[in-house]
Amino acid sequence: MSGGLTLSDIVDLRTYERVRDDYRARVIDRKRSRRVVLGPIMTLVFECEDTVRFQIQEMARVEKIISDEALQEELDIYNRLLPSPGELSATLFIELTSDGSMREWLPRLVGIEEAIGIEVAGQVVASRPEETHRAALVRDTVTPAVHYLRFAFRPDQVEALAGASEVALVSLHRAYEARTVVASDVRAQLLGDLRGTTKPLPIA
Repeated sequence: MSGGLTLSDIVDLRTYERVRDDYRARVIDRKRSRRVVLGPIMTLVFECEDTVRFQIQEMARVEKIISDEALQEELDIYNRLLPSPGELSATLFIELTSDGSMREWLPRLVGIEEAIGIEVAGQVVASRPEETHRAALVRDTVTPAVHYLRFAFRPDQVEALAGASEVALVSLHRAYEARTVVASDVRAQLLGDLRGTTKPLPIA
């Protein structure tokens, strides 16, 4: 991430209300090409300026945040989700719909934040938790339902992803082995992130 989002990237609440429906539709469309289902209970969304700015704008709208100081606090939090060139950033959702399934799965999935990988050209680029998120993982008997992950690529691995016949997202966790071939539109988005060429959507 180079610099990240700033106050000038966030529009005021009145302006946002006027453009929200259109902007929201465009961000949702972009999210579709950044979302990968991994097995029966996991989904990853690869983050970019659009997904992060949308979260900040929606947070400001709901919480009626208008001061620069309060907005800057949100920027400081959410900018940690942005990838740097040569890196991918993703939010991992463990999608459990009942107390029983949470009691069953969350203890079993301890360590999942370091067991996701991107498989390309015979190599697996392994996940690591975002540093602030890592520091918050204080319980070793149960895992959270949401994780913030990073994948650091070497230059040769970026080029391998560009030219590989197949790229897959994998879980290598002992309690949850899964593999999903990454669709071409998602792959194009990821390559843009890795090369630092993903262009943000205009908000208005």
